[in-house]
Amino acid sequence: MTNETPVTFNDLKLSKPMLKILDDVGYESPSPIQARTIPLMLEGRDLVGQAQTGTGKTAAFALPVLSKISLQQKDPQVLVLAPTRELAIQVAEAFQKYATYLKGFHVLPVYGGQDYSGQIRALKRGVHVVVGTPGRVMDHMRKGTLRLGKLTTLVLDEADEMLRMGFIDDVEWILEQTPKTRQITLFSATMPEQIRRIARKYLNNPAEVTIKVKTQTADTIRQRFWPVSGVHKLDALTRILEAEPFEAMIVFVRTRTATVELAEKLAARGFAASPLNGDIAQNQRERTVNRLKKGTLDILVATDVAARGLDVERISHVINYDIPYDTEAYVHRIGRTGRAGRHGDAILFVAPREKRMLYAIERATRKEIERMELPTTQVINDTRIDRFKQRITDTLAAGDLSLFSQLIEQYESEHNIPAVEIAAAIAKMLQGSVPFLLKDQPQHKRSVQWDRDGRDNRGEGSSGKRGKKPRRNDAGLGEDMARYRLEVGYKDKVKPGNIVGAIANEAGLDSGNIGRINIRENFTLVDLPKNLPKDILAVLKKTWVAGQQLNLSVDSGGPATETGKDTGKDTGKESGKESGEKKKFAGRPTGKFAHKPKKRHKPRARNKKPTKRDKAKAQKKQRAK
Repeated sequence: MTNETPVTFNDLKLSKPMLKILDDVGYESPSPIQARTIPLMLEGRDLVGQAQTGTGKTAAFALPVLSKISLQQKDPQVLVLAPTRELAIQVAEAFQKYATYLKGFHVLPVYGGQDYSGQIRALKRGVHVVVGTPGRVMDHMRKGTLRLGKLTTLVLDEADEMLRMGFIDDVEWILEQTPKTRQITLFSATMPEQIRRIARKYLNNPAEVTIKVKTQTADTIRQRFWPVSGVHKLDALTRILEAEPFEAMIVFVRTRTATVELAEKLAARGFAASPLNGDIAQNQRERTVNRLKKGTLDILVATDVAARGLDVERISHVINYDIPYDTEAYVHRIGRTGRAGRHGDAILFVAPREKRMLYAIERATRKEIERMELPTTQVINDTRIDRFKQRITDTLAAGDLSLFSQLIEQYESEHNIPAVEIAAAIAKMLQGSVPFLLKDQPQHKRSVQWDRDGRDNRGEGSSGKRGKKPRRNDAGLGEDMARYRLEVGYKDKVKPGNIVGAIANEAGLDSGNIGRINIRENFTLVDLPKNLPKDILAVLKKTWVAGQQLNLSVDSGGPATETGKDTGKDTGKESGKESGEKKKFAGRPTGKFAHKPKKRHKPRARNKKPTKRDKAKAQKKQRAK
């Protein structure tokens, strides 16, 4: 297979149901990772793929897997391991979407924070694909509720992330329980030695695919992003179009159908917009581009393929209405502006579940994307008023108003109404039923769970490297950190990796924002951000690690243990030491979703309240006497 990307998905020999759904959603051409990976997976080859987050990996393994799936076989045929529950959910949703035309197909995401019973019922009914985090997958395997005897394909997604989160031992344990004949596909953004060792040990003569993406963006392009949760995308786009001064603009969406739908909605709101996609004939495409060049069209709503090679000097803005699937597509998109030394603006819409892609773009381009401020209602209304006044000025300057002046004078004389009221009535008549000014609406309080800079608390810069160490107070804590107590310790054979993985996965915190971990005999102290939201605290209280419920609470600084003696050592998360622990599996669950211990029944209290039966017996004895 050459490194050249095929023109269409038809070149990849995918099954008809896959080609049909790809055509329905309007995907026009495969990304580089998809073009090189899909044929190898269809051949049954083991594969090691090195590619950054957001290069289209999910479709790269989901499409060939679904092309070969047997719907009659109800035992799991495919297992996908993912480092976080968010990624597991996204991958499962992608499988469900691509399997639209596979009648009877079932995919099941398994992760912590969900009740076991629902997952067990689904597994008993039968599923074709299981997507899960390592800890919960291990739990189901030990319970016997997940049987992998008929597994044909195993996918390790973001293997280096699983290594960083302390899951690599769990991953190896799972690998050892799977059939030797299964196909393994391993994806990783980086290839540390431990990942290479796993590839050498468990993969059979794997093919290697490395995708190097174009990362250079012009310095003349100002890059900003807007978190879209809590405000509808179309409303946000409309506000930007009204308040942001621009000459011409390309709005990028993912699919052909979306270009038509969004262009129609913008046209209905008074903007000169037109779609541009692969279905549009060449002569019509040329007319559309010429209109954009001449200024009779201001907005193109386009797909990636349709906009390739487009160079129009008027394009001052590029808006990524749908976030791109890969970083290279982002670079190509924003390259439509800021050309030949001209200044340009690029705006990216990011939903909370898409923030990983934002970070991937920042790492790939080595540039931080600033958060933009969405224009307020007052700004929009001021802009509308200024535009209204300017239209009056322009019309007066154009002259030739004599006929209308006579009509106004006649109406004023006939009805004895001031000219200013007549002018106001005409303005309202022309405005129609659409309100001229926006009503001020409060922002959604829970729009996006990111900090004031628009990012989650990952504790890392845009390059992905560790930033400066935070200043610490007398207790050794960072200014924005607090010390919490977990009810699990050395006696439970817990490891730092178990704790980091559980907190990162359950609370959605990046491991870079988890501070010092101090494991003691009966409990553990860990530094986390101050003032954790109540919903996160509730989740962490109920999370199970090494067979114990964490029951997280703010550390009160009381005695170190029940006896007042500190029997543990300060491990430090970075050290990775496992003092006083056996490195081999100790026979009991140590993953972050370990089994709950059986409840012990308390003996009845001796001074219990007498029951009706006891009273009846007492009365019977009394009568006998």
